[in-house]
Amino acid sequence: MGDGKLPKLTEIPAFTQYIAQGWDSPARPPDLVPGAAEAAAAHRARLAEALPGRTVVVRAGSAPTRSNDTAYDFRVDSDFYWLTGCAAEHAVAVVRDGAATLYLPPPARPGETGFFADAAYGELWVGPSPSLAEWSAALGVEVLPLADFTDPGEPDASGDDVGRVLAELRMIKDEWEVRQLREAVDRTVEGFAAVLAEVPAAVAGGGERWLQGTFDRYARTHGNGPGYASIVGSGPHAPTLHWVRCDGPVREGEVLLLDMGVETRSHYTADVTRTFPVNGTFSPAQRQVHDLVERAHRAGIAQVAPGRPFTAFHHAAMEVIARGLHDWGLLPVSVDEALSDAGQHHRRYLICGIGHHLGLDVHDCARSRPEAYHGATMTPGMVLTVEPGLYFHAHDRTVPPELRGIGVRIEDDLLVTADGAENLSAALPLDAGGLETWTKEKRTA
Repeated sequence: MGDGKLPKLTEIPAFTQYIAQGWDSPARPPDLVPGAAEAAAAHRARLAEALPGRTVVVRAGSAPTRSNDTAYDFRVDSDFYWLTGCAAEHAVAVVRDGAATLYLPPPARPGETGFFADAAYGELWVGPSPSLAEWSAALGVEVLPLADFTDPGEPDASGDDVGRVLAELRMIKDEWEVRQLREAVDRTVEGFAAVLAEVPAAVAGGGERWLQGTFDRYARTHGNGPGYASIVGSGPHAPTLHWVRCDGPVREGEVLLLDMGVETRSHYTADVTRTFPVNGTFSPAQRQVHDLVERAHRAGIAQVAPGRPFTAFHHAAMEVIARGLHDWGLLPVSVDEALSDAGQHHRRYLICGIGHHLGLDVHDCARSRPEAYHGATMTPGMVLTVEPGLYFHAHDRTVPPELRGIGVRIEDDLLVTADGAENLSAALPLDAGGLETWTKEKRTA
């Protein structure tokens, strides 16, 4: 009579001998995005110019635990990918003067105990995986077993200063990166259309979750997935800046704020927002709010050009918002007082900033120095968002009842060019009339 314990397969010679036999050799090429290895080599050259003679250690990271022995999906560290073009978990890169050595956990193949016993690297568990030699050939760098890695131990080998340098280098996108961002934005616009087509199902009972799931499925089909937690805010949820719960109803007559972005297979993400009328027509109060946000948005976009301060679009949009709120009688002070550093009263209804860098991270280059980020001059190759909004919460007694519960945000992704800027997300309508038409068309498509 057994004791109820399962036998340890690794301790059974007959099993280990049998499972090692009879396997073909499937193709195992690294799944690289075209051009990623070449782009990474160019990025390493830029790092070498910024940190000549220094050794930099960058880690790919690992998937965080979700619960007990289950993990969230792995997403490679952005700096690591920018320097290597590789998205392998647990990998480590040692970079110096443009050259790189990559340390990867080798796969466990037939004939090795780990083939069936190692749930992390055994091919019986995770599928056919490229060898280190195949990785090396694809990436154009030396690739060694992870067990061979020893930290160089130099005081400057890693740390916040390296993260800062990489963040500031990543502010300027090269042609390959711009192509990835174009793809991300194009797929995102398509995802918006897919979501609007499902608005009737959401109204019928699917609610915000149905629309969130629609976009996330589209993003997963045409890329890695959403680049950040999709925001789907209907009615009184629209004024909540980060409404990622997406668990409310969608009702006719309300506005629907969608803040979503597809992350491509190359890990570059879009970040686009539009606010739609659920039934295809804005109410007078909803239109009033949208029109003011649109004027602020256009004023901000007009300031995106090389040679201008990075904060120019922020100040331009904020001035339009402050003047509009003052005209509505919602500011307790003058426009000048509100816009002063000692005032900022208008920010009650727009607490967040107006935009940010965009790239491998939705809030890209966040480790940059303040003077290199907000104090910078816009330069060709920068990609940034402009996203003013107005958020009148349903429980805010400082606004008239007809405005309570209305939230509107407009966000576009812009590439700074040699002579101005290109709106990468211009395929989405911007004005209220265009949004009404687009909503009606997609709902009945």
